[in-house]
Amino acid sequence: SNPCLPLSVLQAAHCQMIKDLSACLLGQSLRVDCRYENKTSNPLTYEFSITKDNRKHVIHSTISVSENIYRNRANVTMHKNLVCLYLQSFTTSDEGVYMCELKATNDYTGNQIKNITVIKDKLEKCAGFSLLIQNTSWLLLLLLSLPLLQAVDFVSL
Repeated sequence: SNPCLPLSVLQAAHCQMIKDLSACLLGQSLRVDCRYENKTSNPLTYEFSITKDNRKHVIHSTISVSENIYRNRANVTMHKNLVCLYLQSFTTSDEGVYMCELKATNDYTGNQIKNITVIKDKLEKCAGFSLLIQNTSWLLLLLLSLPLLQAVDFVSL
C-alpha cells in the first residue's frame, strides 16, 4: 500500500518533503545539502546523523541531542527549501552514510528521511559560491560593455 495515497487532501500535500540530498567539499569542510519542498509554514525541525559501523551518531539536530565529538565541528544553516550541514576538518574517519531527517511541526505524516553515502575521494568540490562570483563578474562585464557596443553601432551608421 502506498503511504502517499491521500487520506485527505491536506495529508497528500505533505508527502515527499525531501527532494534531494547531496554532499560536496568546501575547502576542508564537508557540506551536505538537504533540499526539501516547503509544503507548510509550520516550523521545521531537522536532524543530520551519520551511520558507521552500524551505529548512528547524531551530528547536528533540533530533534535530539548531538554527540560531543561532532558538536563543536558542525553547524547548520537554513535557507528557503534548503537545510545545509557544514562539518569542519572533514577526514576519512567521517566517511559513512549521512542522513537528513526533517519534520514539520504538527505534521502527522511523520518524519522525512533521505540518505547519502559520503566517501572523501569521491566528493566533488562545492561549486555554488565561486560560480556565483564568476557569473556576477561576467554579468558586470556584459553590462559595462553594452554602452560601448551601442556607441560602436552608432559610429558604423
